[in-house]
Amino acid sequence: MSQSHPRISKAVIPAAGLGTRFLPATKATPKEMLPVVDKPAIQYVVEEAVSAGLDDVLMVTGRNKRPLEDHFDRNYELESALQKKGDAGRLAKVQESSDLATMHYVRQGDPRGLGHAVLCAAPHVGDEPFAVLLGDDLIDPRDPLLQRMIEVQQQYGGSVIALMEVAPEQIHLYGSAAVETTTDSDVVKVSGMVEKPAVEDAPSHYAIIGRYVLDPAVFGVLRETEPGRGGEIQLTDALQQLAADEKIGGPVHGVVFKGRRYDTGDRGDYLRAIVRLACEREDLGPEFRTWLQRYVTEEMQQR
Repeated sequence: MSQSHPRISKAVIPAAGLGTRFLPATKATPKEMLPVVDKPAIQYVVEEAVSAGLDDVLMVTGRNKRPLEDHFDRNYELESALQKKGDAGRLAKVQESSDLATMHYVRQGDPRGLGHAVLCAAPHVGDEPFAVLLGDDLIDPRDPLLQRMIEVQQQYGGSVIALMEVAPEQIHLYGSAAVETTTDSDVVKVSGMVEKPAVEDAPSHYAIIGRYVLDPAVFGVLRETEPGRGGEIQLTDALQQLAADEKIGGPVHGVVFKGRRYDTGDRGDYLRAIVRLACEREDLGPEFRTWLQRYVTEEMQQR
């Protein structure tokens, strides 16, 4: 594996969205703080970054996102109360989030799309490759994706995106990539991208999911990128330019992910993610699975 490319140590997590699909729950609570079992969704994402060796995390936030900062900060009053009670288990859980990584925050004052959110990270990232993790996609830690993407970036340089094959009728929900095979079975070279295409216009069934490892050249492209779909600055449009001209920032490759992914950006998928993760928990799973099987059986009998 080539060692000529700079080590990646920084992760960027865009978290400025309004979470309108989860109203009224998100009227005063950031959608990233909605619990998945007993832990906010955003903590799973930070833990994934840390597991991949990225201990410098920049969160791009917006208005009413202060609870995100509070969650990853110390809460001395709560810690003191738990300590006095001798509740070491809960104390460890509270301290875990504040000890995960070196956290930084920047505010995206004007919500102008994912591309603009990534551009907000430019002063912090500087001239080195970095990872971007979207909070709506939770990747099961047993199926490490980000580590593999970093390996591919270190090998080929340029940028790397995460891809997942989806049913043709679902491709309009994602960005779609035109790809060419490589010598690695799970790696493709990306020659083009389209944001949320109609089924007949999709270049493939490979959907772009919420993990990226990006060359810093993307910042220069984003500064010149005009608003696209939805009137927003689309990261996909900037990546399309990088894929079309490798002289700008190297090639664009994709890692085809076939592992477990939980989508918390949709209400139905959010509920399914909670059920799946709860079923797999050692402390909750056995009893919860028994109840769930009984509940489903009884519901079917009533229908």
